[in-house]
Amino acid sequence: MSGPTGDFGLIGLAVMGQNLILNAADHGFNVVAFNRTVSKVDHFLANEAKGKSVQGAHSIEEFVSKLKKPRRMMLLVMAGKPVDDFIETLLPYCEKGDIIIDGGNSHFPDTNRRTKYLAAKGIRFVGTGVSGGEEGARYGPSLMPGGNEEAWPYIKDVFQSIAAKSDGEACCEWVGDEGAGHYVKMVHNGIEYGDMQLICEAYDIMKRGLGMQDKEIGDVLTKWNKGVLDSFLIEITRDIMYFNDDDGTPLLEKILDSAGQKGTGKWTAINALDLGMPVSLIAEAVLARCLSSIKGERTRASKVLEFVGRSNKFEGNKEQFLEDLEQALYASKIISYAQGFMLMQEAAKEYGWKLNKPSIALMWRGGCIIRSVFLKDITAAYRANNDLENLLFNDFFNKAIHKAQPGWRDVVAKAALLGIPTPAFSTALSWFDGYRTKDLPANLLQAQRDYFGAHTFKIKPEFANAKYKDGENIHVNWTGRGGNVSASTYQA
Repeated sequence: MSGPTGDFGLIGLAVMGQNLILNAADHGFNVVAFNRTVSKVDHFLANEAKGKSVQGAHSIEEFVSKLKKPRRMMLLVMAGKPVDDFIETLLPYCEKGDIIIDGGNSHFPDTNRRTKYLAAKGIRFVGTGVSGGEEGARYGPSLMPGGNEEAWPYIKDVFQSIAAKSDGEACCEWVGDEGAGHYVKMVHNGIEYGDMQLICEAYDIMKRGLGMQDKEIGDVLTKWNKGVLDSFLIEITRDIMYFNDDDGTPLLEKILDSAGQKGTGKWTAINALDLGMPVSLIAEAVLARCLSSIKGERTRASKVLEFVGRSNKFEGNKEQFLEDLEQALYASKIISYAQGFMLMQEAAKEYGWKLNKPSIALMWRGGCIIRSVFLKDITAAYRANNDLENLLFNDFFNKAIHKAQPGWRDVVAKAALLGIPTPAFSTALSWFDGYRTKDLPANLLQAQRDYFGAHTFKIKPEFANAKYKDGENIHVNWTGRGGNVSASTYQA
């Protein structure tokens, strides 16, 4: 009797799972497929997978038995409890050294927990981000694996074969320990929120500010997609602008302006707050979706809160303004990615991970939703200096942000004067101005905190003396009554 012949197993036959199986089969791997609803396995084998090197299993025991050792088993099921449930179902049939991979959008703390839990049982666990949607899964996604590094040599051939390629390099590399892979995917999704919001604001400015029709906006996006903004999201937005309904009018204008979200952007914003990192653009993108969702209240507000200003009609050179808008979008994207990499850098310190920043940028260059020509420049920046403190310190991005500044400022100012909300554009510019400012008004904030709560403050080094010692926590009686200065024994 012949032994197991399966190279790779996948559980979960929704469209993403099916497409990943077909992708792996196309690259020469014998794949074993299983789904909780077993009839779906038979249907898949008889139709989409017909004639391909795919075999089905009708039970978890059969699924595991058909795989070569060490078994490589991937879950593409709903995040949360279903992942834990499948892990527990697999464990009785697993042996030490087997590999379980979670390819869903799991929250990284869950991946941290599962990696430790399974390591204690001798099972290597991998949590991998998968980006690119259905088409990416079929023809080459961006893959971001992390977890038990002992698994990487055993899954590298499969992952790098099925991943997207950029300039001949696979958009897949080992990310780091425990939940690092899912963390990087989380930040990827947060940046995706920011990119989408920025494009939506540019659309709103062109539509309401410049009075442009959808086709004309599509023509602008076609031009932008040949320059520094060349990206998947600009490309699909162009297609959306050109798409008409059966009656010949743009379908876009019939879509309810209430945005949904699945939580990964929110996770990024919450984690940034937990780590004390100023990832303002992603946070604003999440809040913009929240604002959009209160459609009824906004509709009522639109009837009682009127525009009050000099004029809500654009006045000026339209062509120049469109060039400025392109630069504003480019500069804001730079800020978004700079914030994202700052967050990952801080997370690596906080969680003890070794994140390879050039590899992360490379992983995002192809296959994923945020793929763009722009990421080649980020890859180059971190390859030149893996310890780069911030993207804005790189010569290429430093020059780009300075070139964009005049138009960027003009766009934000004109949008405000026209009464068009630009939370992402505005926060990107505000963050930039805050980041480049040596002395922020936080000195007053610290004084206020000390006044009402004795939270203390530190003196600037150049003003340190016998009265105000450098590095000391100081409390002042701001009313002038009683003692003047005392060193605090507690931290602010």
